[in-house]
Amino acid sequence: MTELGPVAWPPAPIRTERLVLREPEARDRAAFIELLASPEVHTYLGGPRPRDELEREMPGAPERWPGSFAVDLDGAMIGQILLRRAPEHHLPAAAGKADLGYLFLPRAWGFGYAAEACTAALDWFDGVLPGEPVVLATQTANIGSMRLAAKLGFTEVERFHAWDAEQWLGLRSPVTPELRRCV
Repeated sequence: MTELGPVAWPPAPIRTERLVLREPEARDRAAFIELLASPEVHTYLGGPRPRDELEREMPGAPERWPGSFAVDLDGAMIGQILLRRAPEHHLPAAAGKADLGYLFLPRAWGFGYAAEACTAALDWFDGVLPGEPVVLATQTANIGSMRLAAKLGFTEVERFHAWDAEQWLGLRSPVTPELRRCV
């Protein structure tokens, strides 16, 4: 994945009704390790990484790059939103487009936080890179992620087989400044 492009980073924290999307900080290290080591979180992502390996390898402050948001609830990180450019060697329908990814701790599932955070991140993206489409890939077996993709306005572009499972690629049409004014 590559950078988003000409985006001022980091943006001011993005506030929703219940959440704050912000740049990752050193205090988020334990939550990142929990996300990456969680068997539940990685059910559809090829499996978790060993916790002891993560403890050794993860820097004191998680890596920061444009498009990486820590999702904060009441002062604690509960998830991560990623908006990054899909590489050119990726599926032709996704190549070069912004790619939305998200991970949330199991204790945060079922409360609508993912939809709230992704909507806020996509609104931010539409403001800084208007007119750009966004793609999202998930396993078809991941019913929760499939529901979230539909709720966020992604429509199926194609299905493909990878990582020993059927995958779904969705596209969210670009929101132009003109359309934003009409909404």
